[in-house]
Amino acid sequence: MSDISTIFTSSALMTATPIVSETVEAVSTGLFTANNVWMMLCTALVFIMHLGFAGVEAGFGQTKNTVNILFKNTLTPIIGILTFYLVGFSLMYPRSVDPGFYFGFDGFFPQFIEGDQTSSYAKGAYPRWTDFLFQAMFAATAATIVSGAVAERIKMSSYLIFTLIFVGFVYPVIGSWKWGKGFLEAMNFYDFAGSTIVHSVGGWGALAGIIVLGARKGKYIKGKVIDKPGSSVPLAVIGVFLLWLGWFGFNGGSVLSGNPVSTSVVLVTTCLAACTGGVGGFITGYIVFKRLDLGMVLNGILAGLVSITAGADVISPSWSLLVGLIAGILVVLSAITLDKLKLDDVVGAVSVHLTCGVWGTLAVGIFTKEHALLTQLKGVVICGTAAFISAFLIFFIMKKISGIRVSEDHENEGLDSHEHGIRGYTIVYDE
Repeated sequence: MSDISTIFTSSALMTATPIVSETVEAVSTGLFTANNVWMMLCTALVFIMHLGFAGVEAGFGQTKNTVNILFKNTLTPIIGILTFYLVGFSLMYPRSVDPGFYFGFDGFFPQFIEGDQTSSYAKGAYPRWTDFLFQAMFAATAATIVSGAVAERIKMSSYLIFTLIFVGFVYPVIGSWKWGKGFLEAMNFYDFAGSTIVHSVGGWGALAGIIVLGARKGKYIKGKVIDKPGSSVPLAVIGVFLLWLGWFGFNGGSVLSGNPVSTSVVLVTTCLAACTGGVGGFITGYIVFKRLDLGMVLNGILAGLVSITAGADVISPSWSLLVGLIAGILVVLSAITLDKLKLDDVVGAVSVHLTCGVWGTLAVGIFTKEHALLTQLKGVVICGTAAFISAFLIFFIMKKISGIRVSEDHENEGLDSHEHGIRGYTIVYDE
């Protein structure tokens, strides 16, 4: 993520009378505090996105697997934050070495030096601890994307091991190439808040997972796609709106300051793209399926949010309408294509995060003059290749060593009763 604003200071005032100098110092302290409060608020908003993911995945998943899905979504941020604290942050933002094609590493745990907790860090915007916590929420999000795609048939142990490796090593190394001032930054590849670095990286991981796992039993029979009804449509809707809310922190916090003009523009483009994404999903879903498909509207909203994330600060509000609309169309077409290829994605994570993450990153090169489309394409290919190969190898090796899929009986009867001993929805009648 890059700061698109200059923190409010006035060099002219710094040479004025001692009284004015004291005023400037007070204002600087106030701005430092205000910026930090904004960043911590955005951190909380990104954190609440995990509840949104839990709602979407549990709502779209079958009733018999509700507890299993929620269990994964509960442990994902726990593992993600702890792993990012142990190694991820130092890998992604190394001080000692500017990461090239490979990576730099400062050592275990975030490394702090004098000035990190004062206005000398991050151009005076906020302390390094705030930076760590905000970035940790992003890291955990990349793994949560995978969770929904591989739901209802993956072993819990396999998923947790994958999350540990993916969040601890794969995501921060790829992220360092851009946000850690690595070679993607040097080639002027642009990804403001993570259409590629977060969303498509998670989407490539999801694609690798569903390829290695295979489809759920009974999903594809004699060329037909068999619908598996979700457990709760209201829960899925609540989840999407929580994600929409959280995106104000996801993109708004990526300004890396509380600059009022910059944050306002980013929040406007983010919201507009979400709206037209929903419109695109609605219209395309109606044309294709001849019904008012709520699921496609919901995924269209998320598609619009993912697509604008790469250029929320550089794409104009008017163009953001088109970016979101195209994403809403693409998410429906992508979901249909995956089903034709018999790639079973329970919640549409690949279509939302991978397909529309790629589109949003390329859109920066289409709708802005400062960033070349070819450079954007190169960045997408490099990050996608690294993420997919890494995720595929992790899943494939685990499959060969211990297996990554639950037994057929457990899958048919539901993972809740076999692995957790409780059901997600229990109705008790008084006798």
